Amino acid sequence: MFCPKCGSLLRSKKNASGELVLYCPEHGEIAGKEIKLRDSVKKKEKRIILPSEKEQKEAEESKLTAKEVCPKCGNNEAYVEIVQTRSADEAPTRFLTCKKCGHKWREYS
Repeated sequence: MFCPKCGSLLRSKKNASGELVLYCPEHGEIAGKEIKLRDSVKKKEKRIILPSEKEQKEAEESKLTAKEVCPKCGNNEAYVEIVQTRSADEAPTRFLTCKKCGHKWREYS
């Protein structure tokens, strides 16, 4: 919260009766601003949603492929992803993944 007079970040302190109050370093205590403390944190349940086998197969089939020889197993087909990793005036980088063994490598154009 911020001071309505000067916009400074308000700080907290205990007043004479032991209550937490907000105050501005420049203007002092801000009336009517209460601080409520919580003893616990609410946690949300996380749900992990995995794609179905059909969705995984469709995603696999939609990937770009190229005739590139895998340096690990010699297979001649790989998935290709082209990413601009350097400045815009330089050629993009090709990331390749072997369709047979899953080996990953990159080529700079």
